[in-house]
Amino acid sequence: MIGTEYRKQILSRVGEIGKLSPETVKGYAALGGAGAKTGHLDAKTRVLIALAVAISLRCDGSITVHTAAAKKLGATKEEIAEALGVGISVNAGAALVYSARTIDAFDEAA
Repeated sequence: MIGTEYRKQILSRVGEIGKLSPETVKGYAALGGAGAKTGHLDAKTRVLIALAVAISLRCDGSITVHTAAAKKLGATKEEIAEALGVGISVNAGAALVYSARTIDAFDEAA
């Protein structure tokens, strides 16, 4: 199960990677903080988007880190569920588009 211990483990390993390759982690942190500098979305909205993306990418580390952040920022379970619903919808849409490509490939096959 992903939770507090897993989150601690991930953050520890990221810290280790930061020591081995500091510019990589600095670059990652810069990307993560870039959206916050525009001020167009609040932190809770950005983390809810991150959760929708995390389930799309199937990233347990992102799920545990961003879920904790969402909760800390006051996101409710219902808000998280709605954001996840958006991620589910986009994934279903992508599968539908790739299904259409499969039919195209079938029609074009010799």
